[in-house]
Amino acid sequence: YQNYPNPFNPATVISYQVSAVSQVELMVYNLLGEKVRMLVNRRQQAGQYTVEFDGRNLPSGVYYYLLRTNSGSSAIRKMILLK
Repeated sequence: YQNYPNPFNPATVISYQVSAVSQVELMVYNLLGEKVRMLVNRRQQAGQYTVEFDGRNLPSGVYYYLLRTNSGSSAIRKMILLK
């Protein structure tokens, strides 16, 4: 799902759903494609989850978050940090 609020300052909530037991990775990247934060890296049961992303120590700008599971599914969304 899309993060909320977006744009955000300094924090936002990312919600996602896992359809089956999976190894889940949720990472945040800057516009240069550099990983700035690993938010989730663990095995999770099927269900809905939320994670707070705190951008307090990052500069304003556009960031992307990537959700990937070991079943091969992935999703990417854009978020904007405004200070």
